[in-house]
Amino acid sequence: MRRRLVAFLVLALLSSLSAPSALLAATSAARPQPSGPAPLDRVPVIAMPPVDNAALVREEVQRAGPGVAPRFALPIPVDLSPANSGRWETLADGTRLWRLRLRSAGALSLNLGFDRYVMPDGGQLLLYTPDGSAVRGPFTAADNEAHGQLWTPLLEGEEIVVEVRVPAEAAPKLELHLASVNHGFLPFGQLPTSGACNVDVVCGAADGYPQVDAWRDQIRAVAAISTGGSIFCTGFLVNNTAQDLKPYFMTARHCGVSSSNAPSLVTYWNYQNSFCRPPGSPASGAPGNGSLSQFNTGSYWRAGYSPSDFTLVELDDPINPAYNVHWAGWDATPADATSAVGIHHPNGEEKRISFENQPTTTTSYLGTSVPGDGTHVRVIDWDLGTTEPGSSGSPLFNQDRRVIGQLHGGYAACGNDDSDWYGRFSVSWNGGGTPSTRLKDWLDPLNSGVLVLDGRDQSPDFTLTASPTAQDVCVPANAQYTVTVTSRTGFADPVTLSASGNPGTASFSPNPVTPPPNGSANSTLTVSGFGPGAFTFAVVGTAGSLTRQTDVTLRAYSAAPGSVSLLSPADGSVGVAMAPTLSWSAAAQAATYQLQVATDPGFANVVINQSGL
Repeated sequence: MRRRLVAFLVLALLSSLSAPSALLAATSAARPQPSGPAPLDRVPVIAMPPVDNAALVREEVQRAGPGVAPRFALPIPVDLSPANSGRWETLADGTRLWRLRLRSAGALSLNLGFDRYVMPDGGQLLLYTPDGSAVRGPFTAADNEAHGQLWTPLLEGEEIVVEVRVPAEAAPKLELHLASVNHGFLPFGQLPTSGACNVDVVCGAADGYPQVDAWRDQIRAVAAISTGGSIFCTGFLVNNTAQDLKPYFMTARHCGVSSSNAPSLVTYWNYQNSFCRPPGSPASGAPGNGSLSQFNTGSYWRAGYSPSDFTLVELDDPINPAYNVHWAGWDATPADATSAVGIHHPNGEEKRISFENQPTTTTSYLGTSVPGDGTHVRVIDWDLGTTEPGSSGSPLFNQDRRVIGQLHGGYAACGNDDSDWYGRFSVSWNGGGTPSTRLKDWLDPLNSGVLVLDGRDQSPDFTLTASPTAQDVCVPANAQYTVTVTSRTGFADPVTLSASGNPGTASFSPNPVTPPPNGSANSTLTVSGFGPGAFTFAVVGTAGSLTRQTDVTLRAYSAAPGSVSLLSPADGSVGVAMAPTLSWSAAAQAATYQLQVATDPGFANVVINQSGL
């Protein structure tokens, strides 16, 4: 009953304030002003009906649970345009200025939904607090989209000023209609403040958390999101095989992004605390100081699939290079991870990172049986950090830093060892078998058949690979690897190569290596002077502030392998089971074995010949 009453009050209030609306009427403006803008106190204020914040918070607490996207704001429907509200003025240079003040008593933040936005060339829309301390915009003709909408990032406080400036000759082309004023009844994402066990993504080796440093690229792929000006979750940019920086963005299907409301998606980049709050400390459980000033507004829905709970959209504008974001890589194979990392916005707050040091399993949603229906990846329990409501839609990365799922739900929280479940990327890849229900059409536009793809940066960058990744040699022979430097986004600078932690002397030829723009160049790594043993070491490439690394393995032996003997079943046995288990003695200096089974003692008729055991 409360919602119906609020809607009735809104309609009653607006019907008393507005004449029948039109998208624009610069011609029905107030009397032109001869000089600068009038004082702000002369701009009309539209007051929203009363909102009971405490009741809405109680309602949110009651509806919270696995797979439920939290809300931070109450959408209030309105019918406002330059034709029926606000104040028009003409400035000294002839520019037409329209302003409107919106107030919702008790609001912790306000954000707006324009269901019609067409800004002519030379025009701009600004949103700001009355004291000018916070500004969003300008929004310009570059924000005109085929869907015709504009949903704004939030501004803290209970009042917001809407301002349009447009050249006089272009004013008749302006189309602007405000349909929703969204009253924040919670600070963005605080239901309640995220748990103290969480780990800030800015933590690192200097703070006692060196494991975070390896994930700097993937951290930049993750964003906090709002939908419909009300619901908050987490999502992430995802790379595609064309490597064309198309802004594909993934989140959970239960976060509510659909083909009808995708224009209302707002992504907030780099929303994170400015310093490391020690996990478990009072500061880590208190509000942070992250900024919501870096954002994108609007998207187009591309695909979704309920069994694996994914949604894929394409952001409707390029991402500002100043935000320094990253497009996450992915793994669409069905392999379980040997370890995993989650990066997310718990309760919609500043970005955090969580670590699972054990293998994941394949299950049903909220199930423990393996493989169940095979739709989800289960994180049995987090070893460092956790997830919370608002983390939904966040990526789960495997040990190779590639996405294998997005968070659907679970019971994990600070103070328990409960599980979380992520919709499996490998299931979403083929989804329901159509472009609107699967990822492959969008993330493999080249139809290459690739199932594993690394991430990439927005600015010029390079990747580093080595072949073979592992090899066996007998000392005193040398080991050689081919190191490939591949350019991305026009990168063409020299890359200096080095080997860190190698067992002998490493030399590269040539060094440095300069790849052609969007091409590759090779160097030969020769390792010599090592003794017997198994070694894994890093090949490192450096170009200015960019550093990339790939690991290789070397197994060195001092003599030929010794002989082996079959232990069971014994040679020549009869009555052996059709699926026997073969065992043999280990040979010194052996890395792999070759198994042959024949139907005759002379092995003239070999029926099984398997290598690499």
